[in-house]
Amino acid sequence: MKYESTRGSGARRGFSDVLLEGLAPDGGLYVPVEIPLLNESTLRSFADQAFAQVATEVMLPFVVPDYEPDEFADLVQHSYQQFDHPDVTPLRVLDQGTGEWLLELFWGPTLAFKDVALQLLGNLFEHELEKRSHSVTVIGATSGDTGSAAIEAVRGREGIELFMLHPRGRVSEIQRLQMTTVDVPNIHNLAIEGTFDDCQDLVKAMFADTEFRQRHDLSAVNSINWARVMAQTVYYVTAAVALGAPGSSVAFSVPTGNFGNIYAGHVAREMGVPISQLILATNVNDILTRAFETGGLQITEVVRSTSPAMDIQVSSNFERLLFELLGRDGAILAALMERFRMIGHIELPGPVLEAFQELFDADRLDDEGTAEVIGRVYDQAGVVLDPHTAVGVGVGRALRRDPDVPLVMLACAHAAKFPDTVEAALGEGPIEPDRIRSLRGLPERVVELPNELGTVQAFIDENRSQASTVTLDRPKE
Repeated sequence: MKYESTRGSGARRGFSDVLLEGLAPDGGLYVPVEIPLLNESTLRSFADQAFAQVATEVMLPFVVPDYEPDEFADLVQHSYQQFDHPDVTPLRVLDQGTGEWLLELFWGPTLAFKDVALQLLGNLFEHELEKRSHSVTVIGATSGDTGSAAIEAVRGREGIELFMLHPRGRVSEIQRLQMTTVDVPNIHNLAIEGTFDDCQDLVKAMFADTEFRQRHDLSAVNSINWARVMAQTVYYVTAAVALGAPGSSVAFSVPTGNFGNIYAGHVAREMGVPISQLILATNVNDILTRAFETGGLQITEVVRSTSPAMDIQVSSNFERLLFELLGRDGAILAALMERFRMIGHIELPGPVLEAFQELFDADRLDDEGTAEVIGRVYDQAGVVLDPHTAVGVGVGRALRRDPDVPLVMLACAHAAKFPDTVEAALGEGPIEPDRIRSLRGLPERVVELPNELGTVQAFIDENRSQASTVTLDRPKE
């Protein structure tokens, strides 16, 4: 398997190089030159396999020849040992009569779907760095859940030092505590005055600074890293198989911010999973829904909402889809993205918009609607939803095309990560798991910085230690 940049320049790369580079040198995102296919016989065989076995077989074509099958299988198996459910990403009936299901993605160590990919990413990073006798500086931006999941994935790992940027005051208290209470020397939390988009722009600017990038051997954990997308395709496969694939189709509704999670569903569909409908659900920060409706991709002010992980106006992974819909013409896409960066607005070419509308459905749900869904689902099924999941449920129910096709709505986080929103909707807060309760009262380690590239770079220059001297704080299998 080889990978190329969406911006069209540079040589094709193997998986291990793409893993460590994260973002391509030309500013583009790496995509595989071809999508491997899962035939019907293979899909049927998954019905009797554990999650880690399915994950290994689904992802292996993306990593060969850089990883041997047994070598990769061991890394995958180890990645899901910290999950609290034996099925890793279990399905839960929401309404048997109407064929509604929740895909619970919050059983990992930080109670969010990001754990599914980032636990694997941490193991892959460490394994590859050991093989190369090398170290990296990982930088990332988070609107909430990516930060804690990335920190949990790389804390104490040899050869990795992480600087995680989050928008000050724009993540939930629990999301903040999951990041800032981690007291190990290779983790640095930076609270940036601004929005998630500002944090993401800083990360991209640091990657674009060739001298800085090379000096620190920068790598990425955001969903700009292809390994994140690759790992997230797996639960679309397991859910579809559990509901009858390949003999029958499944529809998915996905709460969407940076477009990575739903893009993974698109990749799964391209691999041969019978997905009849992919529903893109946004909150009031609805740039993707507006683009779907009008063809105009236009940045507006980021509005604070009760679903903060989706408070995004620049959805990075949308570039991967645009590259595909533009016939993989990197030069055209590069010009389009440069214009978008300069003026904050582009019009999607007519054929691209038509293809986008054919592949997806899209709508939005505001905070009032989110609260109503949380209350309605609790009254109907006794299930407490987090606000992001509620957005997916509300939009999914509204846009569902075929009542005979099971509708799977992605439950992306545990409700206890957003207690204030849940309490406002239900009159009482969710029960806190031990993983959250144990964070209360712990000291926090965080540095507040302005939204200034030079200041952030100077902090990294001054605080990056010799990551290769960090010792593991958990044994290897």
